[in-house]
Amino acid sequence: MTKIAAYDYRLPPELIAQHPVDPRDAARLLVLDRATGEIGHRLFRDVVDYMAPGDLLVVNNTRVIAARLHGRLPSGGKGEVFLLRPLDGELLRWEALVRPGRKLQPGDRLLVNGVEIQVESRNSFGGRTVRFSAFDWDFLEERGEIPLPPYIKAPLRQEGDYQTIFARKRGAVAAPTAGLHFTPELISSLQNKGINRVEVTLHAGLGTFRPIRAEEIEDHQMHEEEFSLSIEAAAAIRETHRRGGKVFACGTTVVRALETAAGSAGEVQAMDGLTGLFITPGFPFYACDAIITNFHLPKSTLLLLVSAFSSREQIFNAYQEAVNLRYRFFSFGDAMLIL
Repeated sequence: MTKIAAYDYRLPPELIAQHPVDPRDAARLLVLDRATGEIGHRLFRDVVDYMAPGDLLVVNNTRVIAARLHGRLPSGGKGEVFLLRPLDGELLRWEALVRPGRKLQPGDRLLVNGVEIQVESRNSFGGRTVRFSAFDWDFLEERGEIPLPPYIKAPLRQEGDYQTIFARKRGAVAAPTAGLHFTPELISSLQNKGINRVEVTLHAGLGTFRPIRAEEIEDHQMHEEEFSLSIEAAAAIRETHRRGGKVFACGTTVVRALETAAGSAGEVQAMDGLTGLFITPGFPFYACDAIITNFHLPKSTLLLLVSAFSSREQIFNAYQEAVNLRYRFFSFGDAMLIL
């Protein structure tokens, strides 16, 4: 059994980024070579220098929804529903978190601008299944709020700050933050060099951002998230490997989608469904040759994932150097390329 305490580290709070840099590709980039353990320092736009013609960049095209809804209880008190993922095609039934949890039990209702949200049942992870009396995306965009991580205290400077330039498919409640660094100009540079690109969809939810509360890593249960990998994207990944090219996964959500689709057979296939893949040290990677990622929270599933791809020692050495050099951390922070 592995103690989660082994994946803790101290971070000065002033290094937690509150806003993205402008332009986004001017963020700093720490480059970690797994073969040697060497660390380099560049700007994010220099990521193109580490890719060769014929390599493949895989990005997540999920879009963050205004998942946080505030309303009134029939008693007049305040309540909140935090939507996680839809449970039917009509978008009337959702998996959600609620607040206050003690007051919103099965059978209770919350009113949001005339729309009734009824609690149907409790879920195993402490959430609820809720049902809307009526739902459409316009209602959610008008009445909901984009959920930001609790460590971001400052309001968004502009609406698109917490969306990537690839964001097309609505469904995430947390941004795939490695993709936040890309700009149209950087994408043009990649295309001009002959770097191919495909998209996957993984709607980041509770599995991505829920902290590990168990003392032993093995006792943590990942929450499932919806993902989709098309026939074309899967074929592009297989063809890249067949030709000897490298697959660069943009973000931990992409890593989890691709490695789920690779399965134990080790060859990526098209897939649609849910993934609860929990990647920890010792995991065999089949799909991803390099990872573009941000700096992750202590004792998080994401920190375990990058430690599995590299090693705990290399990751913690890199994080300590990033702290010493005053890198910016977490969602709006600087980036890391693990080769």
